[in-house]
Amino acid sequence: MRMLTSLTLAALLLATGPILAGTLDRIKETGTLRIGYRVDAAPYSYRNSIGDPAGYTVNLCQTVGLGLEKMLGIDTIRFEYIEVGTKDRFDAVEGGRVDLLCGATTATLSGREKVDFSLPTFVDGASVMYRQNGPSSFNELAGRNVGVRANTTTERALTSTLENLELDANVIAVADHEKALEMLEAGKLDAYFADRVILQYLIAGRSVTAMRVSPENFSVEPYALGLKRGDNEFRLAVDRALSVIYSGRVIVEIFRRSFGNIEPSEALRTLYLISALPE
Repeated sequence: MRMLTSLTLAALLLATGPILAGTLDRIKETGTLRIGYRVDAAPYSYRNSIGDPAGYTVNLCQTVGLGLEKMLGIDTIRFEYIEVGTKDRFDAVEGGRVDLLCGATTATLSGREKVDFSLPTFVDGASVMYRQNGPSSFNELAGRNVGVRANTTTERALTSTLENLELDANVIAVADHEKALEMLEAGKLDAYFADRVILQYLIAGRSVTAMRVSPENFSVEPYALGLKRGDNEFRLAVDRALSVIYSGRVIVEIFRRSFGNIEPSEALRTLYLISALPE
């Protein structure tokens, strides 16, 4: 599954620099980039209707792969997709099963104890979705059921928010975002706590008119690609490819392909601007 346009090729032909160490040696030898992806983190990383990996971060990693293809002089780079979850994603990178972690991963200091992170790839914030006939504010969630994905920074943000507001809500771990939406529609949840873009994506273009997303953000979630800790040459190559992508219209193509009518926020536009590092 290749994502190749003339703009992409023209931009990535400019990506040059020191290469060949560790992960880059293996990629050059095998011609394969191993992408760790999530099946349940749309619109960032998921499995589409025909079973292929898809989403903003997957598209971004594919384009990074094309940059590595040019840097390493590989005729045609192959993508091997490896499914990971919230519990084992860092272990997959540490253990060498995955070269690039391409899910919806927030770059944190605790995460950097296990893996390294690329330049930022996205910035979002945790928010909350309610039924139209349910609670009208976060302060009304005392004693109510609030869903959240377990083992995520979003779960920690929810716990912190409840503590700061001295609210005693029932935190319910959910298996995935679609399941949470079903539970919310059925009244089994009173609210669902997740990253704003994920919440917007869940209800965009669907007949879910009885849902609304709060205008409030309860955290800042800077996303990045995860890669093996200490492999500086590979991280430099990935960051060089990202810088080229951000400096032109390639990132606009990726964003529109992934999010449709959702416009990038000012914070995200700024992130692209400052992350387009010069040579």
